Amino acid sequence: MSTQWVLHRAGLFNFWYYDDEEFDFSDGKLLLRGTNGSGKSVTMQSLLPVLLDGKKSPERLDPFGSRSRRMADYLLGEKEVSNRDERTGYLYLEYKKKNTNQFVTTGIGMQAKRNQPLKSWGFVITDNRRIGRDLTLYKYANHNGAKEKFPLSQTEWANVVGDGGEVVASNHEYMKLVNPRRLR
Repeated sequence: MSTQWVLHRAGLFNFWYYDDEEFDFSDGKLLLRGTNGSGKSVTMQSLLPVLLDGKKSPERLDPFGSRSRRMADYLLGEKEVSNRDERTGYLYLEYKKKNTNQFVTTGIGMQAKRNQPLKSWGFVITDNRRIGRDLTLYKYANHNGAKEKFPLSQTEWANVVGDGGEVVASNHEYMKLVNPRRLR
């Protein structure tokens, strides 16, 4: 019986063009299809490299190594196109231990404000709870008479995770959470 961990699901909330999106992996594999410019590369560059080591530098987000793409731009959009000046979003990866129903989730929450440094926090959920099943990254509130999803702040998310995992404030701490797990 294998004790290997495989990627099971990835999620984005309030990130780039995604409001709330999940991608299911099949035995650790994911196939993304779409036309040129549909976001396949942006999605993968935002998920895998960033969530495996927490580094959000511009050269990590561009396949050609330029510094033209910033993480805040993926949250806020370009000033000429988007009227957002503040946005909180989340990225996460869920791992499943093969032949079991054991799950671990790692992720990063980010808050961008136009012309200010990006604020981020990392997390790991180790008690088998799953985002979108047992936990949500948002709360509902009424906005102009309609019920809308509002992302949880770092403090709110830490309270939700509680003793079932850990939420950390720095990239260095996130790397220490993720790297020792080596989910293999």
